[in-house]
Amino acid sequence: MSMDELKRRLGQVSDLYAAAGLMSWDQETLMPEEAARVRGLQMATLEGLAHELFTGARTAELLEAAGEPQDEADAALLRVSRRDHAKATRLPTEFVEEAARARNEAHHAWLDARQRSDFATFAPHLEKMMDLARRQADLLGYDEHPYDALLDEYEPGMRASQVEPVFADLRDRTLPLLRRIVAAGDAADYSVLTRPFAPEAQKAFAWRVAGEAFGLKPEFARQDESAHPFQTNFSRSDLRITTRVEDYWPACLFGTWHETGHAMYERGISERWERTPVSRGASLGVHESQSRMFENLLARSRPFWERYFPHLAEAAPEVAAGLDAETLYRAVNRVSPSLIRVEADEVTYNFHVMLRFELELALLEGRLKVHELPEAWNARMQEYLGLTPPNDALGVLQDIHWSSGLIGYFPTYTLGNLLSVQLLEAAKRDPAVAAGIERAEYGPLLAWLVENVHQHGRSLTPTQIAERATGRPLTADPYVAYLQEKYAGIYGLRAED
Repeated sequence: MSMDELKRRLGQVSDLYAAAGLMSWDQETLMPEEAARVRGLQMATLEGLAHELFTGARTAELLEAAGEPQDEADAALLRVSRRDHAKATRLPTEFVEEAARARNEAHHAWLDARQRSDFATFAPHLEKMMDLARRQADLLGYDEHPYDALLDEYEPGMRASQVEPVFADLRDRTLPLLRRIVAAGDAADYSVLTRPFAPEAQKAFAWRVAGEAFGLKPEFARQDESAHPFQTNFSRSDLRITTRVEDYWPACLFGTWHETGHAMYERGISERWERTPVSRGASLGVHESQSRMFENLLARSRPFWERYFPHLAEAAPEVAAGLDAETLYRAVNRVSPSLIRVEADEVTYNFHVMLRFELELALLEGRLKVHELPEAWNARMQEYLGLTPPNDALGVLQDIHWSSGLIGYFPTYTLGNLLSVQLLEAAKRDPAVAAGIERAEYGPLLAWLVENVHQHGRSLTPTQIAERATGRPLTADPYVAYLQEKYAGIYGLRAED
């Protein structure tokens, strides 16, 4: 009986977080501006109630009484729940509610500051976020570095000392490739990427492909607009993605397909984990491997555009005029240092992540003050990509993460890039998957991902998923080889270059 009661209690916790998540989604998409203050209080109440229920004495009693069940699913549920409970009980409810209120205030301050390109008005809120992050790290505890306690929230078991050499290795191996590509000059007419493409047509085309190619259906999903694209879900049958529409139309298309990758991961998690702590992605790095796979490895591939170029021509004749699948393939794979992370190409993207990771470490350690951040940001952008943002909106204010208290999150983007290629290579060992990818028919691949990645939720660790699915630990080698082969072909680079 204790296991049944525990599952009921965990379901209630899940429901409270789902309600808070629905309020958060509404805040980003539909909520009137004046509602912000009260919405923050409402969300803090729900998160506080969920935290109290999960960390309460009865939950501890039920976790203890459950023992070590023989059922594999129950054993996994207990393993994950006990780990989460041990961490959650280190955070007082008052701290959880304070953090929720502060995040709400910071988010709306960020929206206003970004619109006006005025970092100074956001700075006090970022100082609060960093203070909360330091306090959270101290409450959770760590062995090596306070950043580890925060990173563990998103990538269990990962430490800053592991991330740093991975990033250094990537920098050393991809910066020379970037320089060769830049020296090679244009591979296509990139003006096509800003040809007139009606906003509603952009969204409709992106949504159609999300369904036809990747399996995201309106029966269990919907798409809306927000300032920063994101995916959230309240069950595997209630998935929400957002996008944004710009003159640079690839932002809408590839942003939609990126979030579709996240959504299909959540869709593929086994129903047996429903309304439990296991019913989420194994980590944000694993999650990002799915979104980057859909966005880049698939949707930026030659077979994809050979299949979907006629559909684009139908949806946007002005965009497709005078083009064919090959020229569009080359255009959407343009490599060029740019200011905006979410619009960055595959070769430069990781430099954006490295910059943010290094600045987070410096802020957390106190080596960098919040008011010094714009200058430090601009200096790193110049060092890595040879660019200096003309204003804060295009620089330090472009991401939503810090306003949401997501300190320690950014490394997962690059970890996901590495895993995406490693997983795809493993999947293509199945002839049906490989043949499907060559035809841009992704049903066999999706089935492979459900079997080897998605269905497990958090019942397996990120390390276990990588090793079981691919046969080896996470490594940068497949990713670097992929970049070198793909872009040597597009830009005509010789091996000796």
